[in-house]
Amino acid sequence: MTEARPERRQMTVSDPQVMRALAHPARIAIMEHLGRVEGGATATECAEVAGLSPSATSYHLRALAKSGLVEQAPSRGDARERLWRTVGQGLMVDAGRSAGPEVRAAEQALVEAHAARDLERARDWLRRAGDEPPEWYDAALFSDTVLLLTAEELAGLNEAVSALFEPYRQRNRQGDAPAGGRSVAVHYRVVPLA
Repeated sequence: MTEARPERRQMTVSDPQVMRALAHPARIAIMEHLGRVEGGATATECAEVAGLSPSATSYHLRALAKSGLVEQAPSRGDARERLWRTVGQGLMVDAGRSAGPEVRAAEQALVEAHAARDLERARDWLRRAGDEPPEWYDAALFSDTVLLLTAEELAGLNEAVSALFEPYRQRNRQGDAPAGGRSVAVHYRVVPLA
């Protein structure tokens, strides 16, 4: 069993096998859940968010562990209970500029799996938006903006947006939800147009 660590750093994924291991809706849900919970979670707890049985979720957890993305976490006191946690505090996928076709295909599959999940979240919101409390309805935002930037300005914009997110990421990792707080999906993509 792995001991607790004081600080977990963001992982950069460039290995096509790891990208393919991640490009599955259940594994994306499991990784996201483990990234939000302090101390780790069991296969049964992950199964609830992945929409699978605990045994199917255990299979996915073992595959993620084999890829170096999750590991066993210290027990909560019950030695029979197996907890899992992410190895890093977040993931960045980067095939690299010189990546070959196999790596590019794996990266594309992973990005498309995330995009499909993001699209389903937006659709889910639209289906239930009219039933949401007014403050949540009014605070939700869909925005599509085209900006004229240099590469240097774009890098600066990305850094500024990431800095804006950081206090809320810290709160999320610490499980320190404010009264009335909800998990909110923020989709931020910046891609140059042709």
